[in-house]
Amino acid sequence: MLTLVEALAELRMSRAAFYRLRARGNAPRCLKLPNGQLRIRRNDLDTWFKDCEVPAC
Repeated sequence: MLTLVEALAELRMSRAAFYRLRARGNAPRCLKLPNGQLRIRRNDLDTWFKDCEVPAC
């Protein structure tokens, strides 16, 4: 499991941009812990990356 900070560093994305994606339903699946923190499973992040791929022309 990745913390949000770890995932954002890998995505090279700001927290605000991530939350905008999440509000639109376009972010990787997240788990919300009882303390309110988010975690992202490695597999969910990899699947999200794969789904973002655009076929070559």
